[in-house]
Amino acid sequence: MYQPDHGYEDDVTYASFAPSPAPPSRSRRSAFVAGAALAVLILIPLAVDRVAAAHAQARTATAFKEGMGTPERPEVHVHGFPVVTQLASGTLRHVDITAHDLPADGADRPLPVSRLDLDLHGLTKSDDDSAARARSAEATAFLSYPDVSGALGLEVSQGAGPGRISAKVQLPFGDEATVTTTVSAVSGNRIAFGKFTVAGGALPSAGEALLDKVFARPIQLRNIPEGLRLRSVTTTATGLAARFSGKSVTFHADDGSQSNSTQDKASYGSA
Repeated sequence: MYQPDHGYEDDVTYASFAPSPAPPSRSRRSAFVAGAALAVLILIPLAVDRVAAAHAQARTATAFKEGMGTPERPEVHVHGFPVVTQLASGTLRHVDITAHDLPADGADRPLPVSRLDLDLHGLTKSDDDSAARARSAEATAFLSYPDVSGALGLEVSQGAGPGRISAKVQLPFGDEATVTTTVSAVSGNRIAFGKFTVAGGALPSAGEALLDKVFARPIQLRNIPEGLRLRSVTTTATGLAARFSGKSVTFHADDGSQSNSTQDKASYGSA
């Protein structure tokens, strides 16, 4: 039978008539450009603020090292964003400092601080630009048993029970006794020792008199930032943990020989 010819080619499909993809609209290109510009506006201030934070941390570390006489610069972390505005105001709102090996020069029984962790709030320069000062602060000083032993002249370790230290004492004829005493915080940033007890043998009277003399005198902690007050002392497996707090806590050298070098580095308002 005759089929009418409608004029379609055999290899022509309906897909041939599908519309071509439209080129990206101008609005989409504008949105991409705007997004990229916004990202730049966010990232550049962030980068600038991180540089300012690193600068403030380095200056704080240098000021602390020179003021407190530590062999190395401490670790410093400035909290809060933005740091630039804090520097402009002259006050860092919250700063953490971790320092090591604070010396204890000038004491007849020196007890250095192995590690000092500081939590500072409102850190500014002092009125005369010679020191850094925190509105308030809390701190923990770690005192190792070897250093405590050196200060006492007696090898001590953690005792049985909280707040207690013990020492081995040689007795005549090769015997050994264990001497135990307590540690506590007293005024003047001093660590005091309680009445000692002896287990494992009896001490000669001369030995008891010697231990009475050793434990009768509290040990004063030196080179602690001015304004910090010793609140408590606890024992750990490796040393004593002394906890401090205070208001208007100042960091400066013990004598005036370092005040000029500390002056410029402790001033945040000029950053």
